[in-house]
Amino acid sequence: MSSSVSDISQFIHTPFYCEENVYMLCKTLCTNGIVDAAGADLFVVFISNDKKQIPLWHQKASKRADGIILWDYHVICVQKRKGDTDLVWDLDSSLQFPCPLAMYASETIRPGAQLFPEYQRFFRVVHAPLFLRHFASDRRHMKGPDGKWTAQPPTYEPIVAEDGTVHNLSEYMEINSKDEIASLSTEVTNEIFTRNLGIIVDENKLVELFSHLSS
Repeated sequence: MSSSVSDISQFIHTPFYCEENVYMLCKTLCTNGIVDAAGADLFVVFISNDKKQIPLWHQKASKRADGIILWDYHVICVQKRKGDTDLVWDLDSSLQFPCPLAMYASETIRPGAQLFPEYQRFFRVVHAPLFLRHFASDRRHMKGPDGKWTAQPPTYEPIVAEDGTVHNLSEYMEINSKDEIASLSTEVTNEIFTRNLGIIVDENKLVELFSHLSS
């Protein structure tokens, strides 16, 4: 992959708006010809859990040497590459950009880490073409009780879904352990390509899921 392709500065990044950052990243990857024009090889992955407390390592926002931070949720993009290494595009990561999925899982997610049950991570995996058509955010979640921004929003207009919906971010962020799929059968994994909100897997199934998928 050439340096021009992986130059992080070409992507829009607004701190604390990871869902919009990934939306815009997918658009840029498609427009620049880095991936399929419709984003068929891209998957948007929301990471959270019942308690909205997820530890991730190698995050730029961390003040610790190991880069660990406790997010309420995080969003990344995974590129499925036929006959090649699957890649993670995470604008908030201090690892290489993009990063091989297996390395990202090992270094950032660390599924083998000894964590309290309330910190277990779950992943909502959504096919990017569906996400780009149906996702919407009016940024209401970033306003405090006084109506002021808790973090400055992006300078571009809020994202509106193809059908006119102005806000459905909460539907993507709602990730509960009870909704995790039990097994990665072909029938279940194929639902990613038809369900607007994708499917939910736990931290031990993420890499395996992408080995089952065909973009």
